[in-house]
Amino acid sequence: MKSKKLSETIIKTFKSNGFVLSEPDVLLDSDYIIERSGEKFRSSMLSFEREDGKMMCLRPDLTVASCISFLKKKSSSKIYYSGQAYRRTNKKGSSFINEQLGIEILGSKNQIQDDLKVISTILSSTKKIKRKILIKVGDVSLFKSLINALDMPERWKLRLIRHFWRPNYFEELLARLEKNSDIDAVTFDSDKKRFNEMKKLNQDKLVAGRSISEILKRFDKKIKDPRSFTDGKKIVKIITSFLKINCKLSELDERLLDFAKKNNLKKNIFKDFKSILNLKKLNQDVNFIANFGRDVEYYTGIVFEVLSEKKEIARGGRYDDLLKSLGAKKNIPAVGAAINLKNL
Repeated sequence: MKSKKLSETIIKTFKSNGFVLSEPDVLLDSDYIIERSGEKFRSSMLSFEREDGKMMCLRPDLTVASCISFLKKKSSSKIYYSGQAYRRTNKKGSSFINEQLGIEILGSKNQIQDDLKVISTILSSTKKIKRKILIKVGDVSLFKSLINALDMPERWKLRLIRHFWRPNYFEELLARLEKNSDIDAVTFDSDKKRFNEMKKLNQDKLVAGRSISEILKRFDKKIKDPRSFTDGKKIVKIITSFLKINCKLSELDERLLDFAKKNNLKKNIFKDFKSILNLKKLNQDVNFIANFGRDVEYYTGIVFEVLSEKKEIARGGRYDDLLKSLGAKKNIPAVGAAINLKNL
């Protein structure tokens, strides 16, 4: 009963902010999700085989399910949802059923405005239930801006950006970069062989949401790079220094300018962090943590978490690439968040 009352209170706030109910399908095509989004969901999905042999799964994530529904024109662009997601987890004693209550702006037309809209709506919803609130934010796009501005081989840039969401492996990559040891010759030659094989395939065929031609363009940059890099130690120092930035939002502008100056980087390297600074309008203490928000692969920009009494009560972020990976012809900007009813 308590959970129902909490949901009703939150949904009322969602509706008053212009969000419309969406009810995404519970059963989804397993192969479709894996083909479009890669292998990231395979281990956690609860799948079964239908009588006709088709593999189906219970929706592993309501954001993904909502995106699929949007692409099928079953929902509007500014939605809220209330329901269950079903995922396996490695945590002992954890249930595979996750109650989710969230909002999404799919086809976001104004990044700065919509990021604030999602966060402020979530905040106003939770504040009606919890008094003491803490907000942590990060921004994956700032990390990408830094990597792309550094003077190192394209192969390393692609690798570090691609594996940023895997902290342990990312640290291994930094250790190798610091010692100027690129991948071994066997792996390099294997990449080159695969590149030549893919050139013979249908260039329009989709693999994990990208065409063969798109994949080959990235491959081409990778295999042309040298196998060693002499400034690895210097580059790693800059990256680790950035990832240690942890400050109040009010201090962020100065901290980033100071970071750029100390490392001889252009002042406008972080020109795209206006969405973060716009959160000052929340009239709420916000902590910026550069190393935050790396555990979900599809986030591309701002990532945030709302906490109360050290418990996560809401989480979300921007994911501008996800809809394309699920079948859209081009990237469709999107931002959303979900409230964890269990911790309210």
